This record gives sequence, structure tokens and C-alpha cells, in this order.
Amino acid sequence: AFMPAFVCLLKVSPLIEKISEHKDFKKLLRTRNNILVLYSKSATAAESSLRLLSSVAQEVKGRGTISWIDCGDTESRKLCKKMKVDPNSKEKGVELLHYKDGAFHTEYNRAFTLKSMVAFLKDPEGAPLWEEDPEAKDVVHVDSEKELRRLLKKEDKPLLMMFYAPWCGVCKRMMPSYQQAATELKGKYVLAGMNVYSAEFERIKEEYNVRGYPTICYFEKGKFLFHFENYGATAADIGEWLKNPQAPQPQAPETPWADEENVVYHLTDEDFDKFIKDHSSVLVMFHAPWCGHCKKMKPEYEKAAEFLHVASDSPGVLAAVDATINKALAERYHISGFPTLKYFKDGEEKYTLPHLRTKKKIIDWLLNPEAPPPPEPAWEEKQTSVIHLAGEDFRESLKKKKHTLVMFYAPWCPHCKNAIPHFTTAAEVFKEDRKIAYAAVDCAKEQNHDLCKQEGVDGYPTFNYYNYGKFVEKYTGERGESGFTTFMRTLRERDHERVGKKKDEL
Repeated sequence: AFMPAFVCLLKVSPLIEKISEHKDFKKLLRTRNNILVLYSKSATAAESSLRLLSSVAQEVKGRGTISWIDCGDTESRKLCKKMKVDPNSKEKGVELLHYKDGAFHTEYNRAFTLKSMVAFLKDPEGAPLWEEDPEAKDVVHVDSEKELRRLLKKEDKPLLMMFYAPWCGVCKRMMPSYQQAATELKGKYVLAGMNVYSAEFERIKEEYNVRGYPTICYFEKGKFLFHFENYGATAADIGEWLKNPQAPQPQAPETPWADEENVVYHLTDEDFDKFIKDHSSVLVMFHAPWCGHCKKMKPEYEKAAEFLHVASDSPGVLAAVDATINKALAERYHISGFPTLKYFKDGEEKYTLPHLRTKKKIIDWLLNPEAPPPPEPAWEEKQTSVIHLAGEDFRESLKKKKHTLVMFYAPWCPHCKNAIPHFTTAAEVFKEDRKIAYAAVDCAKEQNHDLCKQEGVDGYPTFNYYNYGKFVEKYTGERGESGFTTFMRTLRERDHERVGKKKDEL
């Protein structure tokens, strides 16, 4: 297509595909699955957008496509009409629309900056960047290690830095308070934020002991002094703490359940076998002190125990085992998630029970103890296209595939349970492609502990992308089927483009 001379002088990137015919546009939608299209009322109106989009195209090369349709030229006018787009109606005479998997997806209405556009094209369904929130204008947003070092070196005011991950729920809940504090304390203190989820920030995470998100660090004249933790998280709390910053207060240890007043029998490695022999019908809850589901279930379990304690013809007794202390029992009964309920009859283990979470359900079941429905087979026991790997065969298996996305998970983790069906479907989509694999590693298994640690897994699920067995990057995109397939499809498109170029050169 002919470009006006002044547009050529703009240094429009050759990566931007100018389109004027409907058949070419249809082909683009058919062959690319992540396209941002600039519609302009004229070449002049497109000028500043094309400058910015040339830089964006370079950044997303191989992962996204930028296209330009000039509705002002005669040929393209028909195409714009067909697509029902009229940039003349827009204030600046341009409109940006996104197409995904061959169809219109959304109008681009986020910040008109390189960073926001690149973030959008890398994850079109992801949340906007924190700095795009107008309420966060007084938070200093840091993007790189270099920027962080520069900020610490030049900033004289006391500085609070939130190291966060974009997907982290606790971070999202705290951000409004944090940005309010940044505005209220502006001029006296600096509140900054840095997304350190990517693997490139491992050194920073190590340096400031970032073991979870958010981790908030306090600096004076560039020197790290304390972590801000175990304090309230409102804007007022942050302001109050900054008046007198100090090391985290140790939290009062929780009283172990076994030491509380209750009628549940608390068993140990030493007395468990004797108790089970002495009582003909026993329901045992294996729990962990940190487990949220156990804490929720505890009052119901205690109420059921009290009811059984006073009942004249009690159908059984309730006991509990802290599996983090009584490891021999946890190992013997293969406890891998909490809470786990097991029923013992006449000294023998009879059933593992799901979903007895209320007093009524516990008592009703004990009055009529029967086998629960068979448990759902484990992910690796099902016939799927996902390859399940373990420590010893991990690297060798990955070396055989050009592109592998690995999901590190724990069977008890709710976020993992949500992602598994989408990940499995994505693997099915590419099962015929011999260069691609979707793999999974169960980090709850003891044999995989070292592997998961070595691969930088500090939360579940973690997704790593490997090229012929070599780690390339952490996948931080959307955790639905389209996120997993788009990621892999983009890699394959890049491969095909390279092959095409080589053929052209020949």
C-alpha cells in the first residue's frame, strides 16, 4: 500500500501492518489472534498514535500485532464502513479496537502510554496497571531494578515501598488505603509500589526478603530499616506508623487447639492406637494450625463433640490430630490436605470422608455411617494431554519439547483447582503439535519439594515457560483456557514467521 511521504518520514515501524482491503483484514484475523487496530480519519490524524504504536509493536513483537487502517483514503473507506467504524466521530480522529481469536474483543480505553499498551497486548483480559488508576497518582510507580536503585539514592524523605504481584488479592484490597495515604502524606513521605512478580526481580526479592505479597519495606535515606507488617492497613494506620516507624511487633502465638477448653479428644503419635482400640466408633479430624478451612470447621466440630458427649446412646466420639506435630500419623494415613476426616470402626480405618463441615452433617453421618461416594480421581490419574512430571525426569522430559508451559500446583490449593480444567483443555487443543507440551508438577509430593524450590515456586499455582528445557519466563497471564492457548499460539506464530522469513531469504 502507498504511504504519503510525510508518514514515511515518521519512521512508522515495518512491524505495523497497513491494511486497506477487506480480504486482507479477514486474512489477518484468521492468521493472528491478538491484534490492535488503529483506525484514523486521515494519515495526519494518525501521526502521533503511529509514533507510539511503532514502539509498542517492537515491544510485543511475536506476541501481538499492530495494524493501521486509514479511513481517509478511498480504498480503506469501504473497509471502515464494512467494519462499522467511524473515527471522524472521535475527538482526535482515531479509534483503537482490539481483535482476539478472529473476532472483535474490545475497544482500547486504557492509558495511551507505551507501558499500558504493552501490558494490555501481553494480557488483553488482565486488569489495568496500578498506575492507570487516577486515585494512585501520588504513588511512585517503579518498573525496574535500575529505577528502584535511583529512587533510593536520590530520595531524602522517608520512603515506604510496596512490593506486590498484580494477581494478589491482599494487595488489591490494600491498594486503595495505600494510595489514599500517599495523597494525604505527600510532601512528607514517599509511598511507592513495584510489581516484582516476574522472575527478573529475584535478586530484589532475595535482598528485601520478599516471601509473599504484599511485602512493604521502610527506607530512610536509601537504607532499608523495617518491614511494615502486623499493623493495621488503613490510610490512618499507615500515617500513624510512619510518625514512629518501628520493627514489626511479634504476634501473640495462637493457643494450640489441644490446649483450649473443649470436649474433642486431641490425639498424638503416642496415644492414637490405644484410643482407636478403646473406642469402637471414632471420627478423626487431621488439621493444621494455619489452615483456614480447619478454623472455620472447628466450632462446628466442637458443637458436635459436645452433643455426642452428653448423648445417652452416642454413636461415636470425635477426635483431632495436629498433623504438623504428629508427623508419623500424618504419614501413615497419607494426609496431604486439611482438614482430612477419617472414620475408624473397631480399631480399623474404614472411610475417608469429604464435606462433613457442620454439626448436623457430622451427627447425621455418625448415626448412619456409610461409605462416601468414590473420591474424584487425582488429576494425574485421569486421561488427559497434560504430562505429569516428577523430580527425576523433569529436565529430560522438557528438553524434548520446544515450548513447555509447566503448572506447579498443590492438590489442596483452590486457585489450582480452578485453573486445572482450563489448563487441561488448552493441552488438548495442542495435543497434535509435537513441539508443544503442557506439563504439571505436584509440589505437595515429597519427591518434588526440592524441584519446586529450585524452579522458584513460592506460591500455587506457579506457571513457568521453558524452551527445550531452559527456563525463559514466568507466565503471568490470564488463567483461563484462552490465556493458556493464546500464550502458546503466539509462540508458534513466531516460529512460523521465522520459518517463512528463512524461506523468503532463500
